Amino acid sequence: MSDRTNVAPNDLGAFWMPFTANRQFKKNPRMFVAADGMYYTTAEGRRVLDGTSGLWCCNAGHNQPRIVEAIAKQVSELDYAPAFQMGHPKAFELANRLVEMTPEGMDHVFYTNSGSEAVETALKIAIAYHRARGEGTRTRLIGRERGYHGVNFGGISVGGIGPNRKAFGTLLNGVDHMPHTHIPENAFTRGQPEHGAEIADELEKIVALGDASNIAAVIVEPMAGSTGVLLPPKGYLDRLRAITKKHGILLIFDEVITGFGRLGSSFGATHYGVTPDMMTTAKGLTNGVIPMGAVIASAEIHDAFMDGPENMIELFHGYTYSGNPIASAAGLATLETYKEDGLFENARDLAGYWEDALHGLRGLPHVIDIRNEGLIGAVELTPIEGAPTKRAFQAFLDAYDAGILIRTTGDIIALSPPLIMNKSHIDELIGKLADVLKNLD
Repeated sequence: MSDRTNVAPNDLGAFWMPFTANRQFKKNPRMFVAADGMYYTTAEGRRVLDGTSGLWCCNAGHNQPRIVEAIAKQVSELDYAPAFQMGHPKAFELANRLVEMTPEGMDHVFYTNSGSEAVETALKIAIAYHRARGEGTRTRLIGRERGYHGVNFGGISVGGIGPNRKAFGTLLNGVDHMPHTHIPENAFTRGQPEHGAEIADELEKIVALGDASNIAAVIVEPMAGSTGVLLPPKGYLDRLRAITKKHGILLIFDEVITGFGRLGSSFGATHYGVTPDMMTTAKGLTNGVIPMGAVIASAEIHDAFMDGPENMIELFHGYTYSGNPIASAAGLATLETYKEDGLFENARDLAGYWEDALHGLRGLPHVIDIRNEGLIGAVELTPIEGAPTKRAFQAFLDAYDAGILIRTTGDIIALSPPLIMNKSHIDELIGKLADVLKNLD
């Protein structure tokens, strides 16, 4: 095999890149050509420390031997099997492994190909569940301001990030939004904030206005990641759970980011001790190596569909690649890697050191807030007047030049390094980020 490490394409025009300033990128491309452990390698041969687990997904780091071997073996045995009316063993094995990791009662797995598809699936299941129980008027959905639930029409409808919505006209009807939990009193909080649990009570006002008999589900991220790491105040999720139960409304946790060790536990539901009715997952499910997502649902929801003649399809929904054999093999190897290498435990053990290092950035130029939980962190910057996002984007470019990969959303720097990291990696990442911030205009 030829060495393509330093080869870059000579024409960048055909690929319309997602969530990217295409014109800026193509004038000065940033190309990764290899990855191993905690580091990417650029087309120029530089090493870049991955401070974001790719896109919140490579929780076990890069080039993990178990995952590589599992994929190679699977593709030579069974490359594809239809998921409609047929099956293959690894999809069932992976589902069994997943429900072993979930809170009690979360017993059934419906496979998708991404977090966006998992959200669409969960929203459809929620509406269909109520209809199956004879409550067909329950069709309204409730999301939250600044929430991110993927990019399909259902996801951006319940989502609450303005730029993700504004270009696409009328979205789903019958959607309301609760207020977000990001309040000034919680600036520079270490871990879960003390203030703001009462914000959950705004859900009661929405229920009173729309009537519970018309509401199917509430969907929130346990910890809102893509919008800039907004943590749930202590008691907030418990209140949401109590209100939804009181009114017979399903509670969906979008665990696409918080799942698989990011907070030091299997899922955000486990970490915060609140069990929803459904969870959406993706990203860390296969370590980002092969696209795969899943909805994990309670037995109560699943069993509501298991009625009527046995030869009839219970849920008219699914995807060509649901439970794909190669993705299933990757998922099994990923879960094995988390367990055998003790990566969730490593995340818990490093959380304190990570927190101290991150909050050591307080007082640097333009820093107005720092937030953290598990191995996630955010550094919020003062926007440049009249040019929102510009300062953080410059920090992103400077960080890349300095040899670290960070992620920005608005004027917030988000960090979510692989769970294989150690203290020296934290020192390198935060040390270089400090230098970037000190020199930032």
